[in-house]
Amino acid sequence: MRQRLRRRGAVVTALAAIVALTASACGAGGRSESDGGGEVGVTGDSVTVGGHFPLTGVAAPGYSDIPTGTKAYFDYVNANGGVHGRTIDYVYRDDAYNPTNTSQVVNELVLQDEIFAMLGGLGTPTHSAVLDFLDDNEVPDLFVSSGSLLWDQPETYPRTFGWQSDYEIEGKIIGKYLAENHPDARVGLFLQDDDFGEDGEKGLRAYLDDQIVATERYAPTNNDVAPQLSALQAADVDLVVGFTVPSYTALSQLAAMRLGFEPQWVYSNVGSDPALVGSLLARFSEGAVDDAGSLDGAITTEYLAGVDDTDDPWVRLWRKVWSEHGGEGELTNYRVYGMAQAYTFVQALQAAGPELTREGLVDALERAGGEFAGPTLAPFRYGPDSHAGVGGVRVAEITGESSIELAPVQVTDNGDAPITPLEGEHAPPPEDGIPDVAPVG
Repeated sequence: MRQRLRRRGAVVTALAAIVALTASACGAGGRSESDGGGEVGVTGDSVTVGGHFPLTGVAAPGYSDIPTGTKAYFDYVNANGGVHGRTIDYVYRDDAYNPTNTSQVVNELVLQDEIFAMLGGLGTPTHSAVLDFLDDNEVPDLFVSSGSLLWDQPETYPRTFGWQSDYEIEGKIIGKYLAENHPDARVGLFLQDDDFGEDGEKGLRAYLDDQIVATERYAPTNNDVAPQLSALQAADVDLVVGFTVPSYTALSQLAAMRLGFEPQWVYSNVGSDPALVGSLLARFSEGAVDDAGSLDGAITTEYLAGVDDTDDPWVRLWRKVWSEHGGEGELTNYRVYGMAQAYTFVQALQAAGPELTREGLVDALERAGGEFAGPTLAPFRYGPDSHAGVGGVRVAEITGESSIELAPVQVTDNGDAPITPLEGEHAPPPEDGIPDVAPVG
């Protein structure tokens, strides 16, 4: 029987083309002159970490909630004694999802705020702009908020780690599910024209290549997607898979409504948060389309339990954290995402031990990160030769702002690695809501 579930946290990804880093600085890596030679960002009673997010601009809706969730969980941990006697000071800056701005604010975080580590920097084009700068300054670059394969290059960027399921393995799991359950479908692809769409397509074609009859791409700077949807309709597709960010999920829905195009929709988890997509659809249509149930019946994937799953013990923890340490507004899936990342970061600090160093943090993740138990539905793939994040997703059907499980959690890796069911049950959080990971040293 199908198991009734709630929506998981929305995931984030790229909206624009990659812009190269244009500024760099030296002298901030490894040690700080201001603290007498100790590790940058670390004192006897605190550790400072930073992040960049679109707090303003076109990408701010939804995504600006993420760091508020992260901060709420850190405040919760700090109120309960911190990690190895240190509180976590969290500094995040607005880059408006503009790579040039990202370079500037990350420069400030590293050289002025003297962060110990970068945490959850959001977006493929934005974070790509600062990879070299962070590496040159020896800053641990953890849990980038994007499913790009760029974050899993330990030989090139030894301090950068992904966190969420990457787009290729998501595409593989979607492709396998559709090949088995919609074997006669004429499949069309609607893809963002960058590595987000390319990685997703790679995974999809591993299982669906013979069924794909049309592929359309959109530039994230062009809001008119009617030509692409019209081309898919003309190709007589009856199932469309979209690797889209939320605004283009809404735009594709609006264009299809105007064309009278009604395929079975399948969307990457990046663009399938029904509350956000619904609100965007209402806005783009200037109120002509009711936002309620706009994605009903669409298929998607999940790797976190969402805010409406009131029976999930992790969601109960997040609600407690938000009620005690959150700011204005309600708990959202984006805040759940931020809290889940913060939980993983606390595990990494615990594993690094009381004598905290940047090198020790990276080493701890490579040695112990693959065994971290936490809110993600599938395990991480961390190791000396892998900085890839969550290794699987489940397939679900959207119903209102909830979902029905269509297939349980499947796990895989990149390339031709097989897809297999995840064994075992998802462990609940510790009673006090704080992980307990032994130092690896």
